[in-house]
Amino acid sequence: MELKWLLYVALLALGTLAVQAHDMDDDNDGDDVVDIEDDLDDGIEEVEESKPGTSSPPPAPKVTYRAPVPTGEVYFVESFDKGTLDGWILSKAKKDDTDDEISKYDGKWEVQDMKDTKLPGDKGLVLVTRAKHHAISSKLSKPFVFDTKPLIIQYEVNFQNGIECGGAYVKLLSKTPELNLDQFHDKTPYTIMFGPDKCGEDYKLHFIFRHKNPKTGKYEEKHAKRPDADLKTYFTDKKTHLYTLVLNPDNSFEILVDQTVVNSGNLLNDMSPPVNPPREIEDPNDQKPEDWDERPKIPDPDAVKPDDWDEDAPAKIPDENAVKPEGWLDDEPEYVADPDAEKPEDWDEDMDGEWEAPQIANPKCESAPGCGTWQRPMIDNPNYKGKWKPPMIDNVNYQGIWKPRKIPNPDFFEDLEPFKMTPFSAVGLELWSMTSDIFFDNFIICTERAVADDWANDGWGLKKAADGAAEPGVVGQMMAAAEERPWLWVVYILTVALPVFLVVLFCCSGKKQPSAAEYKKTDAPQPDVMSEEKEEEKDKGDKEEEEEEETNEEKLEKQKSDADIGSASQEEEEEEDEEEDRKPASEEEETVNRSPRNRKPRKD
Repeated sequence: MELKWLLYVALLALGTLAVQAHDMDDDNDGDDVVDIEDDLDDGIEEVEESKPGTSSPPPAPKVTYRAPVPTGEVYFVESFDKGTLDGWILSKAKKDDTDDEISKYDGKWEVQDMKDTKLPGDKGLVLVTRAKHHAISSKLSKPFVFDTKPLIIQYEVNFQNGIECGGAYVKLLSKTPELNLDQFHDKTPYTIMFGPDKCGEDYKLHFIFRHKNPKTGKYEEKHAKRPDADLKTYFTDKKTHLYTLVLNPDNSFEILVDQTVVNSGNLLNDMSPPVNPPREIEDPNDQKPEDWDERPKIPDPDAVKPDDWDEDAPAKIPDENAVKPEGWLDDEPEYVADPDAEKPEDWDEDMDGEWEAPQIANPKCESAPGCGTWQRPMIDNPNYKGKWKPPMIDNVNYQGIWKPRKIPNPDFFEDLEPFKMTPFSAVGLELWSMTSDIFFDNFIICTERAVADDWANDGWGLKKAADGAAEPGVVGQMMAAAEERPWLWVVYILTVALPVFLVVLFCCSGKKQPSAAEYKKTDAPQPDVMSEEKEEEKDKGDKEEEEEEETNEEKLEKQKSDADIGSASQEEEEEEDEEEDRKPASEEEETVNRSPRNRKPRKD
C-alpha cells in the first residue's frame, strides 16, 4: 500500500515539475531578452559560443517545384506557372433581374503564389475579392465531342481562408454559335457543371449535366445523387484538394477527391430527375367518384350505449378515506406579509398605490404538516368511463385508397446513351463567394486516365509531398502543442507513466514472500519442505479415511453375520423344543400300548 502512494505522489510531483520547468523557461527567455537589450555584444558572443554545443534537428527534405507537363493528348491544360492570365477572358456581362450595384461581374482574379506555400514558384488562379460576382473562362484547344472515349476533367482547389458561403465549381460551356466568353454569365449554356460548393452547413460536390429532350429539344438539368462520404474536411482544412470527374461511354461515372472515389453511379439510374421519363403517368383528368369509400374501419352502427354508462362521472373524486393530519393549522395562512420588509423611501402612494409588504412562507407552517383549509386529496374515480363511443368494425364497403388511373405518357422517350451530350468548347468559372482567396490550379481535360494521373502526380502530388515534408512528426506536433498549452505536459507524463504504474501495481502488490536468509534464521520450513509436508499430511489423511471406511464396513458385516447366526440358533432352539414336545407324547403312547389292559386277546 505504501508503494502505491509513493508512485501516486511521484506522478503528481513530475507533473508539477514539468509545468514549473516550462514556466521557468519562459521566465529565462524573458530575462535573456532583457540581457541582450542591455548588452547586445555580450549576448551575441554567448550565442556564438553556445552554437557548437547545441544540437538541432536535421532539416526537412526540400521538395523542388517543377511545372507539370501533360504526357498525352489533352483538350485543355493550365498550370498558371507563367504568372499571367494569358488565354483567359474576364467577363464584362451583367446579371439579369439584379440591382445594378451588384449585377456586374466585377470580381477580381489574379495569378498568385498560394499562401504558406511549400513550393516557391508554384502559382495558381486566385479569386481575390469577396461578395462579388466573378466570371472568367478560356477556350479549349479543340471542342470535346462525346463519342467513344471517356471524359476526364480534373483540377485543384484550396480554400485558403476556409469557406463561409460560396462555390469553386467549373462549367464546361456548350459549343453554340452564340457563345461569347466576353459576356459569360450565369445563364450561358453549359454541358457539365462540376466541383465543390458550400453554404451554411450544406457541403456539396456537384455533378450536373444538361440533357436535351429528343422530343421537345429543351434542356433539363440532371443532378447526381449526393455522395455518402463526409465532405466537410475538404472545405475546412485549408489544404489543396484534387477534384476529378470521370465520365465513360457506357454511361457510368466516378467522382474522386484526392484520387479516392467518393461517388459513382450511372447516368440512367443515379440522376435526379431521371434521364428518361416514365412510360405511364396518372391521368390528370381522372377524378375520384363521390361514393368511393376509403375508410377501412367504421363505427358499429348496431352498437348501443349501456344503461349504466355515466358520461357525466368526473375523472377525479375526493378520497373519502383520507384523514386530516394531526397538527394541521387550519387558522394559519400559508403565506404572510414579511414583517422585516420596509416601505421604500421613494414610494409614492399617489403614483404607486398603497404599499404592501411582500409575501413570505408562514414560519409557523414549517413545523406543522400544513396550513390553511384542509382539503381531501383527489383520487381516480373507479366509475369514470368518459364519453361513450361505438366500437370500430371492418368496413364491408371499403374500396382502398383511390388512385387515378394510368395512361400512356405522351412525353415518353427513351435515351439509352445520355453520355452523348452536347459538345463543349470552353471551360469557365462563374462564382459568387463570401470568402476571398480561393485558389485554383492545374486544370486538365483529357480522355486517358493515365494522362490525368500523371498530371495529378506532377502537380497535386508534389504539393502533398511538400506539405508532408514540412509537417513535423508526431513527437514534434505534441511538443509544439505543449508549448502552447503547458498543461499538456501533465497529460503526456500521466499517459506514459500510467501504464508503468499499473504494471508495478499489479506485479508488486502481492504478498511478499520471505527470503531464504530469513528461513535460515528460524526453524520454519522453507516453501518446498512445507509443500512436501502438506502433501504427506494430505496422503496420510486420505489413508486414514480409507481405513476408517474399511473398519466401518467390517463392523457392518460382522453385525450382519451375528444377526444371521442369532436367527439360526433361535430357529434350532424352536425345533428342539418342538422335538421335545413330540418325544414325551410318543413315549406315553408306547407305554399305553404295552400295558396288559391294552393288549388284544390271543386267539387259539
